Amino acid sequence: MSTHGLRVAFAGTPEFAATALAAILAAGFEVPLVLTQPDRPAGRGMKLMPGPVKKLAAQHGLLVDQPERLRTIEQRAALEACRPDVLVVAAYGLLLPPEVLALPRLGCINIHASLLPRWRGAAPIHRAVEVGDGETGITIMQMDRGLDTGAMLMRRAIPILPADTTGSLHDRLAALGADMVVAALDALPRGALDPVVQPEQGVTYAAKIGKTEAAIDWRRPADVIDRMVRAFNPFPGAFGMLGSVPVKVWRCEPVVAGGEPGRVIGADGAGVVVACGEGALRLVELQRPGSRRLPAGEFLRGFEISEGDRFALPG
Repeated sequence: MSTHGLRVAFAGTPEFAATALAAILAAGFEVPLVLTQPDRPAGRGMKLMPGPVKKLAAQHGLLVDQPERLRTIEQRAALEACRPDVLVVAAYGLLLPPEVLALPRLGCINIHASLLPRWRGAAPIHRAVEVGDGETGITIMQMDRGLDTGAMLMRRAIPILPADTTGSLHDRLAALGADMVVAALDALPRGALDPVVQPEQGVTYAAKIGKTEAAIDWRRPADVIDRMVRAFNPFPGAFGMLGSVPVKVWRCEPVVAGGEPGRVIGADGAGVVVACGEGALRLVELQRPGSRRLPAGEFLRGFEISEGDRFALPG
């Protein structure tokens, strides 16, 4: 039974969204409906698998709807029938049409993993790590017809640590977003949130991550490749081609050394040192196809890499 008198419909799919939904439920809000993406093939057998939000909703006995789109009356029927006061959106994966934006009496609010207007779009955590931003955060925004263009209701920053990966930063941002959305839902019916229009200056877009970006170009500076490796951990995983074998690099560290880009200039238990366009990288956690992630010393016992070997240059 709700202790707030607010009917909160929820739309989201991955773990980031599930963290927020769990917090909303723990705070005692009534959730009459959960919208999430249709089950997708996953794993070696490519069986249809539910996402984290659907799994959590099932554990709590919540009504779940999985429309491919929200364009038609039929696709919106479950949402309209539940009569939500507000729709909370977190990494849902669909743009909401005007009919959905206008449906809840308090509108639709989004948990966005950046300090808007920087990094609007699909992959704000990846891109912040990739370019070396010093901080990021969460913006709770009132949704409108644009792509992450709505007025900001709450905004909190956290530092990006030198060793942060997308995975580690994701988890901290998910927890922050969960706390913030509960606070926003407490304040929203009281009119206690002051919408702030996003400034026109500072707008950047975080394009969706493509697997084609994951090939390491050793001609780039070592610190740039290091950020790329951290940005693509855990998905899609940066890799270098050694002969015909794609070797994924999960952790590395810049070192003072040099040589022909892509050339292995050292390989021992401490790591595989590869020359870059500027400086070099020590690769300390690696993975070959069909195996698991391994520290460099263990990796080298099952896959020989020697000084003088060369990783291919893409393109």
